[in-house]
Amino acid sequence: MATQIKQSNPGKSTQLRRLLESPDLEFILEAHNGISARIAEEAGFKGIWGSGLAMSAQFGVRDSNEASWTQIVDMLEFMSDVTRIPILLDGDTGYGNFNNMRRLVKKLEQRYIAGVCIEDKQFPKINSFINGERQPLADVDEFCGKIKAGKDSQDDPDFCIIARIEALIAGWGMSEALKRAEAYHEAGADGILIHSKLSKPDEILEFSHEWARRLPLIIVPTTYYSTPVEVFHKAGVNLVIWANHMIRAAVAAMEKASREIFENKSVANLEDRIAPIKRIFTLQGADELTRAQERYLHPGRPETHAIVLAASRGNALHELTHDRPKVMLSIGGKTLLRRLLDEFKKQSINQTTVVAGYKHDAIDTAGITLRINNEYETTGELTSLLCAEQDFNEDMIITYGDLLFRSYILDDLLELDGDIVMVVDSDLDNSPISGKPDYAYCSRTDDRSMFRQDISLKHISEDEKTDLGEPSGRWIGMLRIRGNGLNWLKQGLGELQQREDFTQLTLPDLLNHLVKQDIPVKVHYIHGHWLDVNTLQDIDRAGDFTKA
Repeated sequence: MATQIKQSNPGKSTQLRRLLESPDLEFILEAHNGISARIAEEAGFKGIWGSGLAMSAQFGVRDSNEASWTQIVDMLEFMSDVTRIPILLDGDTGYGNFNNMRRLVKKLEQRYIAGVCIEDKQFPKINSFINGERQPLADVDEFCGKIKAGKDSQDDPDFCIIARIEALIAGWGMSEALKRAEAYHEAGADGILIHSKLSKPDEILEFSHEWARRLPLIIVPTTYYSTPVEVFHKAGVNLVIWANHMIRAAVAAMEKASREIFENKSVANLEDRIAPIKRIFTLQGADELTRAQERYLHPGRPETHAIVLAASRGNALHELTHDRPKVMLSIGGKTLLRRLLDEFKKQSINQTTVVAGYKHDAIDTAGITLRINNEYETTGELTSLLCAEQDFNEDMIITYGDLLFRSYILDDLLELDGDIVMVVDSDLDNSPISGKPDYAYCSRTDDRSMFRQDISLKHISEDEKTDLGEPSGRWIGMLRIRGNGLNWLKQGLGELQQREDFTQLTLPDLLNHLVKQDIPVKVHYIHGHWLDVNTLQDIDRAGDFTKA
């Protein structure tokens, strides 16, 4: 039985050995911490290069053994814990003599690291691309002793020790490289890594030809990266290491983001162009913890659902909605509905009901429950809402289908307390009013406090001037219902159905009715960063909005 398990679920060392012995050209990618390791695995790579350069860089120190080997091993443990693919450690010179090598192998095996690559330089090492001319190399016999000590110390027969030869990059020449490769082969190395700093692969190809596949051959094409990989395969290379691209990509992205945040003194426009916080939680495995919390701490708590009211054509958009409802208009390559669903997915809202009417057959978006208001031409929003009554949930978002917004708005709404909470834009001077203006009159104006204010709705009106004074902002067309709010919603709908004009009533009419019944409707203030699509001019604004 144990043999069957190993064959169907090979250990990480076995996976690495299979990569080295594969008849195909294989590739592994650099990672430097747990999150980058998990990303590399999710991208499809079969293995990870635990880069010494990258791990030193993420610690903020030089690649000259300034990070201790125990710090490196501790980081590898995090990387190994979150991945199922093998990790080959860039083990520098083995962090000392043969005795250090023996202890290193033991500690790596304890953490399920598949192998280690050691290079024949002197300790402390100098990065190959720094002052590379004629760097001193380790004594051949001493280095062979490290290889033998490592092989004698391993418990897993598939644990791999790769000998990295620096003779070419350090200015010692081809004959020295081949001589060392054969010595390391005889000492028991499981593979040879040959390195070159030339911008063309000439040295690598010459070495590979002379080496003639005596052991698996590994290369790191950092400087000759433009060479087609078919060249390496034909030359007899077994494994290619993309050795530092994850850390370099991360640095470039962080530099760009930090400059933009500093210059703009805001993250609002950046937020939708970087990984959502939910993605970080996913990479951290937070979903599993959430499921455990739901099971052990909050059994029976409902998930958040969404209801999108999208029955209208959008007459002011003229021929653009000739054959489709407004919600299916494309903005920046995505329909309005798709953009809404993507925002919901970011917040783990996976159940969405769309109430359609005009040209509902044109809504072919996957992952939704579609309800039809066949009387959309003569009825209002509350009639559409009742079409989704069977989908009402104890925690739900209700929103208009023509809404665009920055991700943080929905994220914040989901964090707020309150059984009924509506989103109000207090920035009336810049509020993108093109449709009917749902002015919100609230218990307090927005003082833009850093603390969340306890504010309630008093009234919604299309009139900017009422007996209540100046409006506090504009309702954007999004609210959240949860807990007691669901019962209040159903009660309000039932009461309003008794009115003769019910079929013409809107969501603001429902909110006003609830307020008159002394039901608290809480207000969450925002300051711009949204728009609705009602006119042709809005289409242009929406395109700019999605690019910002």
